[in-house]
Amino acid sequence: MKNRQTITLAYSVDSDDLFMFYALLENKIDTQGLIFEHQRRDTLALNDLAANCEVDITAVSIHAYAGISDRYLLLPHGGSIGVNYGPLVLSWNPQLKTEALAGKRISVPGFSTTAYLVFKLICPDFIPQIIPITPFAKTFDALREHLVDAAVVIHEGNLTYRERGFHKLLDLGQWWWRETGLPLPLGGNVIRKGLGPEKIARISALLRQSIAYALEHREEVIDYLLAREKRDDPALKDRGLLDRYLKLYANQDTLEYPPAARQGISELFRRGQNAGLIKRPVQVEFAP
Repeated sequence: MKNRQTITLAYSVDSDDLFMFYALLENKIDTQGLIFEHQRRDTLALNDLAANCEVDITAVSIHAYAGISDRYLLLPHGGSIGVNYGPLVLSWNPQLKTEALAGKRISVPGFSTTAYLVFKLICPDFIPQIIPITPFAKTFDALREHLVDAAVVIHEGNLTYRERGFHKLLDLGQWWWRETGLPLPLGGNVIRKGLGPEKIARISALLRQSIAYALEHREEVIDYLLAREKRDDPALKDRGLLDRYLKLYANQDTLEYPPAARQGISELFRRGQNAGLIKRPVQVEFAP
């Protein structure tokens, strides 16, 4: 037992993250003496955990990696990648146009999120209102009550906004694709450099194995998600919608970043730095 070691692992409340780590959480794979302590937080809280170096492994926004690259490596798997799709900008006002968003109150899930960075590249002069992604309904409540003019939405609610009576102004992933021809890297998993090369390689292999298990046992994991998750959006209890969401953000690209996605990360940081939104050059380092 003295060889057993606890590794802290944090990830989001989104279905795609639990999908990835299901095999670890439910002991479906041999962890070779490592004990994983699971934490689930909203995206902004995860970025803060990494900024304070409080966990060994965590999901983060790719934007947030710019501030932690000296302490964490980006894992080569577990990415949330939008290929000509991504977070949506939604509004209650069907007359509102994207070009009229300057000076408007726009809710964003946090300043360290990739969605905020990309939207800021598109519209530098909006008035941001921070609304964390959990509970999911909070952003829609703010729209419904006209507390904001529009909202940048990064969670599964992107699939149900029409039923709620809202309108899509912009898809950030489509905008990025038109601008760059590259996938939009939204989130990724990082691992603390202080664990050392041998342990990092060992843990990385286990995490990849967990993702591979979920992809190979997709229906089993979807059954688990539907039975276990308490969702504040009743529509997301629908198997078809959940499957559709997972196809977007838990797929073969999640198993390993394709070259275009890696290029997308570098391009995101380059544009962010040129716009003054990222203060220093970012050296992207991948774990094995």
